[in-house]
Amino acid sequence: MFPARVLAGAPLALVIVALSGCSSPWGCTDTTAERGPADVRVQVEGTSGRPLGVTAEVVDWRLEPHPQERSKGDQVHVRIRFEGADEISGPAVDACAVDKERVALGCQTVYSSMASGQGGDLTGDEWLGVEHPEQVAEVLLIPNDQSYDGRTCEQDIKDGGGPHPPEPAHRGDQL
Repeated sequence: MFPARVLAGAPLALVIVALSGCSSPWGCTDTTAERGPADVRVQVEGTSGRPLGVTAEVVDWRLEPHPQERSKGDQVHVRIRFEGADEISGPAVDACAVDKERVALGCQTVYSSMASGQGGDLTGDEWLGVEHPEQVAEVLLIPNDQSYDGRTCEQDIKDGGGPHPPEPAHRGDQL
């Protein structure tokens, strides 16, 4: 048996180890999913890379001024359909306007919960702002679910960690 003094000091030792930058007694680990291939129609996948049973598809897109921001000129107006999505807590994907070489000109995360419809088929409109709308060749979707990104180990060493989606796509990314 350990003496009572040793047992009484154990919690303090754990605090010192945690604050000193040594490895965590909770073994916190962060992992980041790889970005899936962008396309006009994608099977949405979770951080494990497995399909979630939801398909996202660019139904239509066109260049036109946003009705509330006409002075900004043409933007990309895109319609996206989510098949098999939950109307309340479904997935989200990054939509990107790209040039002919598939370089992102502007991206935005699109949430299926913001779309409307019935029976698991939800369609929504989104606007993508781009500096040079005349360069837009198509709109692509990235299949990784961006709807939830839990806390990292750095943010919460005890309850954080685990799998995370890849960084959202940005202007200039090659898709």
